[in-house]
Amino acid sequence: MSYFKTAVLLAGLTALFMGVGYLIGGLGGAVIALVIAAGTNMFAYWNSDRMVLSMHGAQEVDARSAPDFVRLVAELAGRAQLPMPKVYLMDNPQPNAFATGRDPQHAAVAATTGLLQSLSREELAGVIAHELAHIKNHDTLIMTITATIAGAISMIAQFGMFFGGHRDNNGPGIIGSLAMMILAPLAAMIVQMAISRTREYSADNMGARICGQPMWLASALVKIDNAAHQIPNMDAERSPATAHMFIINPLSGRGMDNLFSTHPSTENRVRELQRLAGELPRGNVATAAAGAAGGRGPWGRSRGPWD
Repeated sequence: MSYFKTAVLLAGLTALFMGVGYLIGGLGGAVIALVIAAGTNMFAYWNSDRMVLSMHGAQEVDARSAPDFVRLVAELAGRAQLPMPKVYLMDNPQPNAFATGRDPQHAAVAATTGLLQSLSREELAGVIAHELAHIKNHDTLIMTITATIAGAISMIAQFGMFFGGHRDNNGPGIIGSLAMMILAPLAAMIVQMAISRTREYSADNMGARICGQPMWLASALVKIDNAAHQIPNMDAERSPATAHMFIINPLSGRGMDNLFSTHPSTENRVRELQRLAGELPRGNVATAAAGAAGGRGPWGRSRGPWD
């Protein structure tokens, strides 16, 4: 159902973009809008991962510079039956993480230093499994496309203020142009946020199944959400358009599940994970939990299910 909902929302976003183009320039304007969308998406398809990682100062790490973290990612990727993604660290005190890349073969997982310092190994496994689920579901490409189209709608709506009509019907006029400039980007943002929330629920579900214990992710979400209220992420504040990529909104951490939220509320996500924990076969959860019996504490010093 989530994939169907995502497809419907993407279709609506594309139709909105072409509708704005039609209001500005008639049928020709709609065609031009479609060409612009195709061009911007093509650019984003090949370059979005490098751009986002650069915006957040992410540095690639390997088995020598971050052995425990890289090994954890590799083992979870194996459980998810995914190619090993590139691994990045962001020197940022706010605990958070995101995934990017156009497909599983060209994917990257990035985490902040604050995430590694504040979570147990089990909680970190839940977060990384969530990000790998985004990769497996091709959400990284979907979110790039939605962000690109939403940005293009804002651009073309403002452009329409200077060209408020076309020869066939004289366009929407000055009042209509003003309304379009305000309402079209707003509608695009609402659709973009709805797509983001849908994909977050799906990644929570799959990520919990990858690591085998939904409550590891639930515990991590609560910790990250609390920290996001207290610890600013200045890189995210400078690039707010990337906020939807993070596991928890890095801008404010507010989790109100409304039209203008980039993420579902943490309470709703935890509730869904609790429900999933009750549905998973006991053997799956018991096997995963037994691996953690060797100890708790900071993730780098705790025995987990892959030690």
